[in-house]
Amino acid sequence: MPSLKEIKGRINSISSTLAITSAMKMVAAAKLQKAQMAIQNMLPYERRLHSMLIDLMGAVNMSAPASEEGSARLVSLSNQPDHTESEGAYSLMAQREVRKVAIVAFASNSSLCGAFNSNVIREATAVINEYRASGLGDADITVYSVGRKMAEAMKKLGFPSPADFTKMSDSPSYDAASALAQELLDGFVSGRFDKVELVYNHYKSTSSQPTIRQTYLPLSLADATADLQAGKIADSASESDTNRGAEPVGAPVVRQGSPTTEDLIVEPSKEELIATLLPKVVRLRVFTTLLDSTAAEQAARTVAMQLATDNGNDLLQELTLEYNKGRQQKITSEILDLVGGSMQ
Repeated sequence: MPSLKEIKGRINSISSTLAITSAMKMVAAAKLQKAQMAIQNMLPYERRLHSMLIDLMGAVNMSAPASEEGSARLVSLSNQPDHTESEGAYSLMAQREVRKVAIVAFASNSSLCGAFNSNVIREATAVINEYRASGLGDADITVYSVGRKMAEAMKKLGFPSPADFTKMSDSPSYDAASALAQELLDGFVSGRFDKVELVYNHYKSTSSQPTIRQTYLPLSLADATADLQAGKIADSASESDTNRGAEPVGAPVVRQGSPTTEDLIVEPSKEELIATLLPKVVRLRVFTTLLDSTAAEQAARTVAMQLATDNGNDLLQELTLEYNKGRQQKITSEILDLVGGSMQ
């Protein structure tokens, strides 16, 4: 049985730890509220852009360039505004045999957020093993690690990140996300990547952050249309509860009663409008994914610190009770010694 001094020391240590966990919970809750506002303000804009793009692509009957008609429908995404369409023209819907793949995995820079990092690292590892099983070598798989924890885990597996993206996890920035998206676009267009996937934790609610795996490139009009027909996409504007998360980013939205592209007059042309919307959508998707992952991280950290605080309070009550029992037993023993000595 530990002495009263040892129990008292444990009580003081736990009390100090509770002060830290309570402060971290308050900080995480404040950051979560800020992240919630950012993702909720961004998602309707991103979804509507995606929905408009799908409607326009469907109106001009754009399909994968594997078809004869699709091979002629290329979209210009040049960084330089003075480039001609022929110089920067390419298709982001080209379905190719997957021989080289890029995986963008999002995690955090710090721990103390429950299973947030371990879940997404496990999913990213499973994706890598899946491609290994399909016949791809390690040299054919490129992992862009966003967050220090992901970078460390992937480096141990033999997949160091091509660049340092740790700052993106702490301070989400559209400029940094746009630069990463442009690198992925250039790699896909040049043939360096045949497929690009995103792996991240989606903020569904404060207590739920499921791991999501999405195909970033090539763009698939068929998959998005299937989701729309199946009714899987809901309008984010109808979600009034701020504690509820949105659907995974990159999912388009269809509003009931909205006019179809056949009812609209598009100038100068639908093709030129697609060429303008497409780079915005693909770049914005990386940024929205980053915001979604940040919100999920803060939610996981809030829950983890709340659980740590509750467990600490329970342990503190047990130790206090044990200390009081030991102290009472010691006092009783001293009284008995005094009474026994006086009777001799």
